[in-house]
Amino acid sequence: MKIMVQHPDKEGYETLSTLAGADNFNKWMYETIRPYVKGRVLEAGSGIGNISTLLLETQQEVVLSDFSPAYTEILSAHFKDHLHLSGILQMDLADSRFGEKYASLLGSFDTVIALNVIEHVANDNLAVSNCRSLLKAGGHFIILVPAWPGLYNRFDSELGHYRRYQKKALRQLISPHFSVLQTRYFNLAGIVGWFFSGAILRKKTIPSSQMRVFNTLVPVFRIMDKVVGGRLGLSVWAVGRK
Repeated sequence: MKIMVQHPDKEGYETLSTLAGADNFNKWMYETIRPYVKGRVLEAGSGIGNISTLLLETQQEVVLSDFSPAYTEILSAHFKDHLHLSGILQMDLADSRFGEKYASLLGSFDTVIALNVIEHVANDNLAVSNCRSLLKAGGHFIILVPAWPGLYNRFDSELGHYRRYQKKALRQLISPHFSVLQTRYFNLAGIVGWFFSGAILRKKTIPSSQMRVFNTLVPVFRIMDKVVGGRLGLSVWAVGRK
């Protein structure tokens, strides 16, 4: 069920709504990170719950969160009665008083997940540091961000992205805070669609028709990623251990 809200982030909401129907793609993304997801989980930047659905199906204790009150409202409407949901929080990862404001949560999670979140934060180092503070010793931080600065186009600006990252830059971002277990690129095939629609056609959001075709072809694209061995992709992800 699609819940309609008056959302100030029109392009972001439309993009998340388009991705909500891309079940194959969402499962692919989640299955990529799932081996590192353990224990009590916080999803930072849950949006409208595209990955939250999969987390709640497979994990026993999940806390959802977002910076936007409109998105936390949507999350509550979708998931408030779910057996594995431990809470829904409005959370600003770049809050300068993060440790004071969220004192009860510090050191309480086994996994913190931030998928397509940190690129929206001006001070990405502070956001990563605050994510670290939420983890228990030995906990995992899983991050996925847009890759390759040269691909930055209208899609990125409309979505409020401050930057795109190379694998080396992502490792440099998280290595002062974590032991880095994994860094890989993800979704090779997505590069073509992102460049064509965002840079050439100058569209503001991902066309739903394009996403439907992409979602259908995900089994092929998964094979492509295996062939290139995570050396190139539209996104880059990493796992750090506290």
